[in-house]
Amino acid sequence: MAPRHITDDVYESSIKDPSKFWAHQAQQLTWHKSPSSTFRKTNRKLKGGSSHESWQWFPDGEISTSYNCIDRHVEAGNGDKTAIIWDSPVSDSKQKISYAQLQEEVATLAGVLREEGVGKGDVVLVYMPMIPAALIGILATVRLGAIHAVVFGGFSAASLSQRIEASQPKVILTASCGIEGAKGPIPYQPMVRGAIKQCPHKPTRTIIWQREQSKWSDLQETAGERDWTALTTAAKRRGLKANNVPISSNDGLYIIYTSGTTGLPKGVLREAGGHAVGLNLSIRYMFGIKGPGDVMFTASDIGWVVGHSYILYAPLLAGATTVLFEGKPVGTPDASTFWRILKEHKVTSMFTAPTALRAIRKEDPENKLFLANAKNDGLRNLRALFLAGERSEPAIVSMYDKLLGAHCAPNATVIDNWWSSESGSPMTGTPLLASSGISFHDASGPAPLPIKPGSAGKPAPGFDVRIVDDDGKPLSQGSMGNIVLGLPLAPTGLTTLWNDHERFYKSYLKRFDGNWIDTGDAGMIDADGYVHVMSRSDDIINVAAHRLSTGAIEQAIGGHPKITEAAVVSIPDNLKGHGIFAFIAIPDPPSDLIKDLNARLRESIGPIASLSGFIAAPGIIPKTRSGKTLRRVLKEILENAVEGQFDKDVTVPATVEDPSVVEKAKEAVKEYFTSGEGAKMKAKL
Repeated sequence: MAPRHITDDVYESSIKDPSKFWAHQAQQLTWHKSPSSTFRKTNRKLKGGSSHESWQWFPDGEISTSYNCIDRHVEAGNGDKTAIIWDSPVSDSKQKISYAQLQEEVATLAGVLREEGVGKGDVVLVYMPMIPAALIGILATVRLGAIHAVVFGGFSAASLSQRIEASQPKVILTASCGIEGAKGPIPYQPMVRGAIKQCPHKPTRTIIWQREQSKWSDLQETAGERDWTALTTAAKRRGLKANNVPISSNDGLYIIYTSGTTGLPKGVLREAGGHAVGLNLSIRYMFGIKGPGDVMFTASDIGWVVGHSYILYAPLLAGATTVLFEGKPVGTPDASTFWRILKEHKVTSMFTAPTALRAIRKEDPENKLFLANAKNDGLRNLRALFLAGERSEPAIVSMYDKLLGAHCAPNATVIDNWWSSESGSPMTGTPLLASSGISFHDASGPAPLPIKPGSAGKPAPGFDVRIVDDDGKPLSQGSMGNIVLGLPLAPTGLTTLWNDHERFYKSYLKRFDGNWIDTGDAGMIDADGYVHVMSRSDDIINVAAHRLSTGAIEQAIGGHPKITEAAVVSIPDNLKGHGIFAFIAIPDPPSDLIKDLNARLRESIGPIASLSGFIAAPGIIPKTRSGKTLRRVLKEILENAVEGQFDKDVTVPATVEDPSVVEKAKEAVKEYFTSGEGAKMKAKL
């Protein structure tokens, strides 16, 4: 067992006395009304008379997150410090925005939104590419005490319409186009208009940021469409601005939609006070960002929770600089892009997904581009490379850890961490401890917590991570089981879903009778206290860090006139982590079926959703006697086939309706992988 580390003491204090621990962290921010207590348990009543334990952080406090992200830094004399660096190789654009400039732009747009009818508690939906206007739009929404719901720019009209109906926004903030790597501009006009047309709820305004690469033509003012730049230019002439509107700590700051295995996406509601307090600790303690002079580069998208937390909010809460990147790890223009950004902008902490590193490694297997940028101490500012979004294979962690150790800051390392839309910040990781006044990069500091490739580190403050069996009983160290969280969650964690307490209870608490939060992941905790997240325990497919619902994919496939039944599972993919594979219960498929199905997936879900392959034959989808599709059996058959183990036994539950169907599926997979397109795909894998 490893010796006790300073991080163990920090974590233990957060679990043993959370009120004392988080009260101290709350004092690091500015409150419009200081909370008189840190934590309060409540009893939430559900329909039908049942109830469950709930909780509130800083229950009577009032706070403005936009004030803490912007104004307090300007008032402290740091208005000239850089808040945002925009780096867009796809549009050949770069821009730096100071905290004072950000304050001016956000206050002005907030004034515009207020005139357009947005007030405290209203929802503003943001459907934007990775441009500064997106961050300004989000912060302007928050400045008014309103709630933002960011939807990934590029989602189809159907997916966008679904989220409009769920969140009921008063205003949509969007742009004329996004730029998808080397593919060029993707106009947003047809997707936004198409979504509004499909949706019963009609926002009163759609405010459009025009981009030169593809304009939004013929603004329909009668339908509420407005030109963003024209509105803010006129507002500046009039001196129009809006002040920060504080809200209750337990009021909503934002809604973020996360895929469910069935039904509509779940709207995770983030509460204002806990979010600010928890993120302000995490950016310093976990990510080593101390304040002005530090630069955080998070290579994600603002549509995902990683982008919310570590592109936008956390770096600005710390008064540091955030890099807003519009591009891809490869192809914009090549696999050196990330390393060029680290060097040019003197990045101190970087955050990306393992998929990105796989793509870079494929293009530059000998790391020549990394080494070229590392010459003459070009990467000496980098303290850590953080990974999340999917499980990181040990080989890639070890390779980059060695590179960072040789060419970056002293003790620089690769840190895998595990979290979700529900948690709002990492539930596990290996902290850099900057928040406690100790830096691993000072000679006087303690040795960093060692990493374990393949592990996601130790539990983060406030997250009581446990491993239990299917009955909710704790398992011993080293035992595989369900990863659950004790109550309450750390302050960044969700306390409910948007307008749906019932679904919150059913999705997260019901399985273990309200004793644990069910994360939906499976894994173990080893003898040294490190958490190993091994797989999802549900049927979400993780494609290049994008979590896609099998139910949504099957629904799209089922729209084909000849298909009445399909089962979708993941298949290992060396680049994306996982691909999408379909079992389709029809004979004699049309020759253009995969082209047709991928077109349907793009229309229904978005361009990230495309089939890696499929098998079409009758009688190959095993089910339980109650009619539940045994996707995990099919997934296991596929994974064995990728390894060439076609005849290996698979785990089949006793409730299977017809065991012979499993054997038919195995034979179909074997035939697929030993001939035709399947053999070609296996060679790539």
